[in-house]
Amino acid sequence: MSRANKLDLHRQALEGCRACGLAVDIVPILSRAVSPRVMLVGQAPGKVEAAGGRPFAGRAGTTLFRWLERAGIDEETARRRIYIAAVTRCFPGPSPSGRGDRVPSIDEQQACAKWLDAELDIIRPRLLIPVGRLAMLRFLPNLPLDQLIGRGHEVEHRAGRSVVIPLPHPSGASSWIHQGDHPKLLDTALALIGRELAVLGTIPSGKKRSVA
Repeated sequence: MSRANKLDLHRQALEGCRACGLAVDIVPILSRAVSPRVMLVGQAPGKVEAAGGRPFAGRAGTTLFRWLERAGIDEETARRRIYIAAVTRCFPGPSPSGRGDRVPSIDEQQACAKWLDAELDIIRPRLLIPVGRLAMLRFLPNLPLDQLIGRGHEVEHRAGRSVVIPLPHPSGASSWIHQGDHPKLLDTALALIGRELAVLGTIPSGKKRSVA
């Protein structure tokens, strides 16, 4: 069976998942990428994503795709050629603090882990882009962000080896990006992502990138 057919069957199964026990109208968000060789892994969908069914469709997504444009790939191409996954696939609801969304519980993360495992097995990505701390912890050690962001990490996982290039969470609730030399670390990460995307043929090798 081709990878595309496997992904189609996977999406059909994921669409029907209710393992986390959230409200019946809360459904998994799906990536529609075609023949991806790259995976981007977020934390969990937000309210906007839950309403529209597309990953990273809200304010954080606007920032994320602006970053990816600096790496040389526009939003339309990114959605078509990069498989956008997440640690959990359903909107967990608002945070009890009233600031942002609730962080998925450990039980919810464990209930959803099989979907990411299956995607790794099907896609066998050369490049993994975890976005935010929760996604980074799926592949990288629990270190300060400034020791993780701005570097490529060769990581072995259940489906083989990948270059892992993490990005900070693009939510406005995160202040990390505005501190110290962190904007330069983001610039470096985006340049590394652009280089890997070109090597993989996800973007043309001559595509101009900007980290300004």
